[in-house]
Amino acid sequence: MNTNKKTLISGIIKTWGTLLGFLLLLIVFSVLRPDVFPTGRNLRNIIEQVATLAIVASGVTVVMITGDLDLSVGAIASLVGVVAALLMKSGMGTFASILVAMALGTGAGLLNGLLIAYGGLSAFVGTLATMTAYGGVALLISKGTTIFALPENFRVLGQGSMGFLPISVLIMVLTVLVVALLLEQTTYGRRLYAIGGNEEASFLSGIRTRQVRLIAFGVSGFFASLGGIVLTSRLFSAHPQAGSPFMLNAAAAVFLGMTAFREGEANIWGTLLGVFIIGVMGNGLNILGINTYVQSILTGAIIIFAVLLSSLAKKRQR
Repeated sequence: MNTNKKTLISGIIKTWGTLLGFLLLLIVFSVLRPDVFPTGRNLRNIIEQVATLAIVASGVTVVMITGDLDLSVGAIASLVGVVAALLMKSGMGTFASILVAMALGTGAGLLNGLLIAYGGLSAFVGTLATMTAYGGVALLISKGTTIFALPENFRVLGQGSMGFLPISVLIMVLTVLVVALLLEQTTYGRRLYAIGGNEEASFLSGIRTRQVRLIAFGVSGFFASLGGIVLTSRLFSAHPQAGSPFMLNAAAAVFLGMTAFREGEANIWGTLLGVFIIGVMGNGLNILGINTYVQSILTGAIIIFAVLLSSLAKKRQR
């Protein structure tokens, strides 16, 4: 095989390898359970299940483009769900309760940004600390119990549909499109990628790096809040730890996305692909009756694999 062909094949694998792996995953589960997995009902179920994760992971993508990490998104989602539920049960209107709770969650994201961009804390330490604090507040105000009996009109966000399209999926699509426009069509998006490439050089070129990072954490907090609201509506109840899986799965989706489309860099389309890989894998393994503990092991292995691939990609770029 000549050098040109090797280069072409290598380029295809680098750019489309993750997508091809996803398609292979679909084929494998379809062959193993042709009576269940490839049905329209199951595929719709997968899309609905991953909608909230995609919303939260979209915000995490913005943070991770700069080289930071947000471990608090699951705790923010849980806290926002609990606050919204308590406000609705206290007699506040559904829409007002959602707005107040989401403002609180966005503020929590901005607090992360202040601690990290202006306070000098590392993203890992800062968001680990706030994750613990936000989770504690959720447990405190809910008294560690699940909140039921929410207003019936709140159910529509997580369980309603517009024709054949579930509302939660519509929110996911709008979220992805908004973040795609932010990252690909705005000056702010270009600044995010510049900081992720070289923060010191970005600062010297006139970019207000701390301000850009602060806003990134605010965006992450906003979409974590939106994901928490949709999740609470879907479950039609609020639990102080309902959003906990978002922390691991959102990071895993973004790391997987770094191996697709933009080699070694976080990007929204790669993140969306990562979300669907996680969703399809979980759904397929459940259909095959695989133990949930084994699923956790596989998820961890996927994260390690994705991080290694993205690290190798960055080294090749240097």
